[in-house]
Amino acid sequence: MKFNQLKDGSCEIFFSDNEIKIINDKKNLKLNAESLRHFNNNLMKILVELNDNLPENKKNLQTTSNTIIEGE
Repeated sequence: MKFNQLKDGSCEIFFSDNEIKIINDKKNLKLNAESLRHFNNNLMKILVELNDNLPENKKNLQTTSNTIIEGE
């Protein structure tokens, strides 16, 4: 899985052919505890980087329940 953040702050997520095959075949992803921890660590790093690269007017958006509102 590769995250490609664009200059406008949006993001494309690309999956390799093998990743697509696994998802198609298994219909899920199963991670053992150690793999889950590594996945969480890497995902958190990616999320921080994505947030840092958002346009300033989008960085304070807040999400509550299923509603997205602009932050103050």
